[in-house]
Order: sequence, then C-alpha cells, then structure tokens
Amino acid sequence: MRRLLLLATLLSFSLGCGVVPSPEEEATDAAREAARKVGERMYGQSPRTAEEIGRSAAGIDGVEVLRLTGTSTRDKDGVDVVVRTSGSAYEGWLAPEEVTVRRCFTIRVSGTSELGEDPRDVDCPDSPPLAFAPPPEPPRLPYEELRARLPRVPEGGRVDEAEVRRALAGLDLHPAIRSEVKTEGGQVGVLLSVKGNGVDAQDCLLARVGPGDTEVWVPPRMQRMPGEGGCFVAAALAPQPQ
Repeated sequence: MRRLLLLATLLSFSLGCGVVPSPEEEATDAAREAARKVGERMYGQSPRTAEEIGRSAAGIDGVEVLRLTGTSTRDKDGVDVVVRTSGSAYEGWLAPEEVTVRRCFTIRVSGTSELGEDPRDVDCPDSPPLAFAPPPEPPRLPYEELRARLPRVPEGGRVDEAEVRRALAGLDLHPAIRSEVKTEGGQVGVLLSVKGNGVDAQDCLLARVGPGDTEVWVPPRMQRMPGEGGCFVAAALAPQPQ
C-alpha cells in the first residue's frame, strides 16, 4: 500500500509540473553548461590564433578539444571549437546512482561573440583530442638593466623624455616586449610589457623618472590581472595603492 501511495504521489507531481527530465537529459544539460563556461573563458580575450584558442580551452579541467575550424579571431567568422565535456546527474530515490555522459559542442570564438552564448550540440568526431605544444616562454623583462640605464635627475632638474627613450633603445629589447613612454606633470612614465593571455596576470614593469626620484617596480599580481589597469603607462605616473 505504501508503495502504491508513493507511485500515486509521483504521478500526481509529474502531471502537475510537466514531464520530469530523465537523468541522462539532466547530465547532458550539465555537460552543455560546462561547454558554455568554456565559451565564457574565451570571451573578450585579445585577438588570438586558432592554436592559441585550442590550447587555452584544452587547459581547462574536464575539457577535450576535438576540432578547430578557422585561423584567427580577427577573421569575420572567427574560430569554431568542438569540445567534449561531461556532465552527471542522479537516478533513483532510495539508492541514487550517478549517471555520467560525455557530449560534444561547438563554441564560436570571434570578435562578435556574445557573452553567455549557448554552445551548439554536435556529434563527437571520430578522432582523438587535439594535442598542443606548450606556449613559448615569454622573454624576461629587464628589471635590473632598466633600473641601471634610466637617468637620475637631481632635485629641481628637468626630466628629458628623449633621454629616457634613448635609455630604452640601449636595452635592445626582445621583439615581444612592448614599450610605452609618457610625460606628465614633469615626470616620465615607462611601461615594459609582454602580451598576456587575457586570463592570467600579465608580465610588466613600470618605471617613473622625476626630479630626485627614479623608480622601477613590478605591480602586485592582483593589479596585473586583466581589467585591473596595473599594466598601463598611466599606472607608472599615478601608481595604484598596494
């Protein structure tokens, strides 16, 4: 009798609330949500090649990259990434068992992609996950060399931006290191940076040359995170609180 009452209650609940999704459907939804979060991680990053996108996606736990279509996010159609993710749900009431599925989805990464776009369900390709070589190590930023070459201006003196630029030219910087110089309020600010991946903290050096004061420093990691503004030449002239 108790079992009949339980079945009747479940039937009444199903009729009142609509069809209850199966555990496999719930697990598939979880896998789709995992793929959507991959798209969020890719959103808004600086222009990248298909290989850079694939490497970044493959570095996310539980994500396999199976196919890349396109060459760069600069292209009109961007890059399509086929990823395989997994999702889980539980089946049963008294002794629930976990149901896990693996599903494939296509994520579009381009300059016109919108945040939170739903990935498209696709059949999984009959091929192993793509393998990516590790990214090249970024060049070392010349902290000591920059500090040694920047001019020292006495109190009451005038800072010459051209002299600061000559000091930078003498460093023979690696082509991957970007430099920027700006004069403001009688001081000259300097930025040396390498391209970040849009996710992790960026590598950069800041320097400020002023009368009686020449400084070189690395901003704290939090200030070097994307969107925090620590790796801009303006931060050399007006440092953020640490």
